[in-house]
Amino acid sequence: MKLQGATVLISGANRGIGLAFARAAIARGARKVYAGARNPKSVTLAGVEAIQLDVTRQEDIAATVKRCGDLTLLINNAGTATPGGLLAEGSVEKVRTEFETNFFGPLQLTKAFAPTLAANGGGAVVNVLSIASWVTSPRLAIYSASKSAAWALTNALRHELRGQGTQVLGMHVGFVDTDLTRRLDIPKVAPDVVVARTLDALEAGAEEVLVDETARKIKAGLTADPSVYLAPPSM
Repeated sequence: MKLQGATVLISGANRGIGLAFARAAIARGARKVYAGARNPKSVTLAGVEAIQLDVTRQEDIAATVKRCGDLTLLINNAGTATPGGLLAEGSVEKVRTEFETNFFGPLQLTKAFAPTLAANGGGAVVNVLSIASWVTSPRLAIYSASKSAAWALTNALRHELRGQGTQVLGMHVGFVDTDLTRRLDIPKVAPDVVVARTLDALEAGAEEVLVDETARKIKAGLTADPSVYLAPPSM
């Protein structure tokens, strides 16, 4: 999937990784970039077309599909992170809320746009995942559960969409320097670096990209004995 001449929709494109995706898509020659955000007025990047898109609202998704009939690349970037463990007070409702954005959002957007992508030659879907798809801690348990589900979703969509020629790329990364990690005193990767490596992988035809050394080490550690996900959490 090449960015040159592509028509791209990015959810959560008003800041962080989403904004970096929008900038990079323009720089790589995308014909059109739709920048989805809950509040389209928060999209200030020149050269994009702002769209009201809350991935938890069916009416927003339907309106976006109607408007973006020329789409060739869907980037499921919108996400949320709720700190806390699964056994804490009020955790069940928090899990449901997190899944609405991090799991059902990408599922519903991809399902809605699959016919459009097929009609436009196949195109591609990029799902923004995390090392939390594979490892967790009490602090990140809710977020990790949603990202694990999103990883399984990505793998399933890849098989279901392969027949129509749609490339599905899952992107895994450690901590990225965005608003979500502002208070964490840990090593972080710049959003522009994350996006550049992801789009390089997309253009190379990859189906999975491990953006940083943390993601590569954790993926390799899944086959260790004991596996990295059974070890005491350091996150």
